[in-house]
Amino acid sequence: MAPLSWQSDQADLMNGLGRGQDQDCFIEEQVRTDRLHQLFRQSFAAIFGSYIAAVMLCWLCWDRFDSQVILIWLVVLAGSSLLRVKMFVEWFRCPEAERTPRRWERRYWITLVLSAGIWGLGALAVMPTDDRLSQTLVMLFTVGMSVGAVSCYSAYRYMSLVSMGLVLLPCTLWLLVQPSSTQVGVAIAVLVFSTFVISATHKLSDALEKAFRLTRQMERAHTISTRAAQTDELTGLMNRRAFFDHAQVLYERCRHHQQPLCALMLDMDHFKAINDTYGHQAGDQVLRQIGGVITASFRQADVYGRLGGEEFAVLLPNTSLETARAIAEQLVKAIAGLACEPVHGLSASLGVAHTDAQDQDLHSLMNTADKALYRAKALGRNQVAVAAEQG
Repeated sequence: MAPLSWQSDQADLMNGLGRGQDQDCFIEEQVRTDRLHQLFRQSFAAIFGSYIAAVMLCWLCWDRFDSQVILIWLVVLAGSSLLRVKMFVEWFRCPEAERTPRRWERRYWITLVLSAGIWGLGALAVMPTDDRLSQTLVMLFTVGMSVGAVSCYSAYRYMSLVSMGLVLLPCTLWLLVQPSSTQVGVAIAVLVFSTFVISATHKLSDALEKAFRLTRQMERAHTISTRAAQTDELTGLMNRRAFFDHAQVLYERCRHHQQPLCALMLDMDHFKAINDTYGHQAGDQVLRQIGGVITASFRQADVYGRLGGEEFAVLLPNTSLETARAIAEQLVKAIAGLACEPVHGLSASLGVAHTDAQDQDLHSLMNTADKALYRAKALGRNQVAVAAEQG
């Protein structure tokens, strides 16, 4: 591990955050994902329901329909149903991270259009031209299928409308051109009913989308408030409470995996004199710059924060004592090279301690690093002191 070789890791992290600054787009993408998940959860039963509906219709009118057309319809519909089942199985088996709208929405659309189109055209194919009762039963089933589409595909308005149209329109349009006023009346009644269903679909889809968006916005607000409660306002680092919360988790993990862990304690030299001479605003600016140096110098896996005043702490997992000391020395040089007008000659003292994560607790490790820090100050400041290696 090279000292301070983690700036690139930190830069990658910051670039990632920069790409996510447009929170509106981020939330919209989350809403799309929520809608997709809702679609797959709600519509699985529709595969079997649509096929069972076709079987029931054919069973009720077996003597009235052409048996050869019935068999062809049911076989083709079974093929499209199996294709949809295969898609659902792949969805539930794939990792959560791969269940994205970009990957699955188009595929779902294709299988839905295929299945709904086969259902609507099949219903038209089996409908006898001279049997009013059979025609009425067919229309009853197509209307039921359209209502079922609203509940199954409610997260996607246009998906509901397209599936309804593919199921209803073939038979409805055929009835409209028939000579009987009864047939035309049934078709008109279906179209009128469809307008109410379309309106309900629109309202339900909008309500679901608003609910998804509100949920994501609330989660985002909670994340921001939680982060604010854990962040030191001046430096942008973790505050004392957050540091020790994260540090304890890191310590336990290192102890569990028997990994070495190093602690750095940093304290600005003569910071009270800076405040007394140049004012607290200048002192705050110095602390901001120190926070920037620390942020740019460590890995995402490291835990670092401001403990209070001019005191900072860093935990370095899976890091040897020699590497930690080299990192601390480079950190001292980086701070000494800062330009923070009107303050000149900035310096800091650091204490370094090491544990094998078996014989100490976290606070003992931090106290050991703190004692090394005071030894660095006693030796003349602007330097690094290393505690005796633990073990």
